[in-house]
Amino acid sequence: MLDENITIRPLSMDDYETVLKWSKDEVFCSANSWETNRDADEIYQWWLKCVNVLSDDFIRLGIDWNKQLIGYVDLACINNKSAEIGIAIGERSLWGKGIGFLAAKRMVEYASLKLGVTVFNAETHETNFRSRRMLKKLGFKEISRIGMEEYLGLKTQLIQYKLNL
Repeated sequence: MLDENITIRPLSMDDYETVLKWSKDEVFCSANSWETNRDADEIYQWWLKCVNVLSDDFIRLGIDWNKQLIGYVDLACINNKSAEIGIAIGERSLWGKGIGFLAAKRMVEYASLKLGVTVFNAETHETNFRSRRMLKKLGFKEISRIGMEEYLGLKTQLIQYKLNL
């Protein structure tokens, strides 16, 4: 069953080769605002910071499927009882299969139980229909449409969401 095989866990340097592979996928990079054509050492240095830099207001956890890293989920702007959630699935062949939903659900559970977060914010692009469906399925409500940003090569409206537990 898909649900039992999705876990979130701390990142490690053992994940570097997987992340390097994602950095060579132009569609993934475009969808997640990653620069393209970065060399392996630059990716290594960036990943080293992701793994080792601790912050009071930001957490990035790896998403494992069948014990293999396939993405990451973030909590940003952690402040009192609120945080912004974000997610990226690096294995593009797994997009649209419900893995993001399960990983985000796990992060909401983690943040509420371990950190006391009760208000979650999220933002996605109007044309990112999978992300929008995922947020609605998690119980997020659209609260505004502010800003424009490039998504998959096109200037797109940003949509803000909120979930109150």
